[in-house]
Amino acid sequence: MIALQELAFGYRGQTPLGILSGSFNSGSLTAIIGTNGSGKSTLLKTLAGLLPPLSGTFRINSEGKNTIGYLPQLSEFDRQFPISVCDLVLMGCLPHSGLLRGISADWRNKAIRALEAVSMAGFAHQHIGKLSGGQLQRILFARLLLTQSPIILLDEPFTGIDSQTTQTLLTILQQLHEEGRTILTVLHDLELVEQHFPQVLQLINGSHRWGNRQQIFASQPTSASAAPVLRSVAS
Repeated sequence: MIALQELAFGYRGQTPLGILSGSFNSGSLTAIIGTNGSGKSTLLKTLAGLLPPLSGTFRINSEGKNTIGYLPQLSEFDRQFPISVCDLVLMGCLPHSGLLRGISADWRNKAIRALEAVSMAGFAHQHIGKLSGGQLQRILFARLLLTQSPIILLDEPFTGIDSQTTQTLLTILQQLHEEGRTILTVLHDLELVEQHFPQVLQLINGSHRWGNRQQIFASQPTSASAAPVLRSVAS
């Protein structure tokens, strides 16, 4: 579970983009939606530990060192980094295997199975710079499979990729959800939200609406000031 207590998120020296209290329950699958600039990616980076809260707190109730698996936007990924597809996927096992002990044959087999799950096993030895956006996103999802993180944060994972890849990754996301992972996903495609995400957090100009998708889509506000605040989230 991720519990937020008056969590103000944003950038130092600026007005907070939002203040949230509530919880993402263990095993929940939540879409984070809102207009550009509403703070969706900033919230995700705060929860991932990449940005400090401006005030307030959040608490993650999960054991182990590799609690969070974070996948940033594709545009933030350096495709010129000199690494092969298989080695990129194997980075997902480093919290478990460590750098000094090396990568065991068992982990390499798991990496190949993860690549098979995203239909990319044939690309294992290619340089990542030769991949399309959709292919790279499949590889990054394969790496997520190896992390075994109980909490997964995804920032616009379906932006700029083809529909077939989107469906493949949605299938994997559903499998991870069924395994009991807690998943937060920033999305712009409301049709995907309505079809696949039971819980929704909508950020609206410093305010927010938070609840199940039926609550959110049944009562779209006409203005931010009219938005009801729904603080408790079921799994």
